[in-house]
Amino acid sequence: MHRTIETISVIIPARNEGQFIGACLDSLIAQHFPREKMQILVVDGASTDDTKSIALSYAAKHPFVKVLDNPDKFTPYSMNIGVKNATGDAVTIAGAHSTYEPDYIEKSIRYLNEYDADNVGGILKTEPAVQTRAARAIVAVLRSFFGVGNALFRTGVAVPTWADTVFGGCFRRELYETIGLYNEKLTRSQDMEFNMRLKKAGGKILLAPDIVSVYHPKTTIAAFFEHNFRDGIWAVLPMRYGAPLFKIRHLLPGLFVLGLSASLAASFFIPLFIYPFFAGIGIWLAVAIVFSFSSSIKERDILLAPFVFGALGARHFGYGAGSLVGLMRLITG
Repeated sequence: MHRTIETISVIIPARNEGQFIGACLDSLIAQHFPREKMQILVVDGASTDDTKSIALSYAAKHPFVKVLDNPDKFTPYSMNIGVKNATGDAVTIAGAHSTYEPDYIEKSIRYLNEYDADNVGGILKTEPAVQTRAARAIVAVLRSFFGVGNALFRTGVAVPTWADTVFGGCFRRELYETIGLYNEKLTRSQDMEFNMRLKKAGGKILLAPDIVSVYHPKTTIAAFFEHNFRDGIWAVLPMRYGAPLFKIRHLLPGLFVLGLSASLAASFFIPLFIYPFFAGIGIWLAVAIVFSFSSSIKERDILLAPFVFGALGARHFGYGAGSLVGLMRLITG
């Protein structure tokens, strides 16, 4: 049985988040939780925009908000700097792109105590940052099973559910003393790797449906492709640094793109291999077209369909291509 959690430190890794950091901080300052029991640490990763100056303006008004520097820029360094400076019984990692319901912290701590959990997280509600068709299409993809698979923190659960990982997470601070800090060799996926270590050590991760944060993804198809490409690389590359293999949903796009590439290449030598290529592409196209039009009808905007189609392609083929690059880097060392 763990000790009762009473105080919390909120860590916000941020680099060039001037567009979002203010809204994130506003939502955390407005929490239904005693301010004297809360610490907010914005860790600036050498931003080249106004992220740091905005955060400092909040720190000047609110004594429980502090701004720390991360000259190494990358997220895991910011997370570890935050943990080392945290004073709360619990630590939550907040995304600068996200805003939080007023009871987010209150409920996170309550669930940690009631369920004797080691990490508690909630549902990630994805909303467009701007009302363009591209931004709305990206959100439609990230809300769907076809886009994110069985990622429960995105698709939702009806009751509190034990899970393998959650978005952000609210952790007991003592965990970092027993299983270590975030792996600074992983510029992405460091949260998933940490949660896998937590589970391996016998820790419990709870997904609560009434804890809600709002996430604003990329707003253009090109930026969404690049984001997924980088995520794909880091779905595989962490194994170079001793991390275990992630869930099958993280590998499916890479396996799909690998299968298509292999059958296409083999068809130059054995023509029959072109049929698996056409079959794979055909099935994907059929599902993607149906999903695109159904999403556009649901949104009452038929012109949304080509943007949804493009966002699906960016999601699956961007992530898949990135996974192949990650595999090549893993093999070549």
